Amino acid sequence: MVHSQIEKRGIRDPKVLAAFLKVPRHLFIEESLRRRAYEDYPLPIGEEQTISQPYTVAFMTDALKLKGEEKVLEIGSGSGYQTAILLEIVKRVYGIERLPNLALKARQNLERLGYSGFEIKVGDGTLGWPEEAPFDAIIVAAGSPKAPQPLMDNLAIHGRLVIPIGDRYTQTMTRIIRTGEIEYKQEDLGGFRFVGLIGEEGWEK
Repeated sequence: MVHSQIEKRGIRDPKVLAAFLKVPRHLFIEESLRRRAYEDYPLPIGEEQTISQPYTVAFMTDALKLKGEEKVLEIGSGSGYQTAILLEIVKRVYGIERLPNLALKARQNLERLGYSGFEIKVGDGTLGWPEEAPFDAIIVAAGSPKAPQPLMDNLAIHGRLVIPIGDRYTQTMTRIIRTGEIEYKQEDLGGFRFVGLIGEEGWEK
């Protein structure tokens, strides 16, 4: 998977590749689907949500440009796979998941594999986590009609927000860098498709 689906498609950061070699993706999906765990497809994880295809997770992780010391906010923790990838690179990850059953599943999966340095809460991810801000990097695993202002406010100076922005069907992966108190730089990174980001600053259900 790492060689054919990720490295061959342009992901070169050795920290990202090493993280994917360490995290067992099959343990973050339903047992009945585990034979497909390392195919390059999104897979259902319950609650009408999916675990993103491996390349997409790698692309977003790579786009954060992590060095290893960052404090990261993850919006849409799902079953915890992206969280685990991040924890292989950085020391602290804060996750927000709006669905209680998935938040519980993520915590259980991560604890079972011995991860620490994470905190996952149930809530509206579009509102960020101001009590723990600022964050050096924020990753959003759902498509949004815009970049939620609370997430932009949660960024540290020089922090990066990676989020798919568009309509309900297709989005453009977008990296937003906070360059000053009220200054931001936006970069378009290509087309993707995600489930909708539900919340006060995202889509309604």
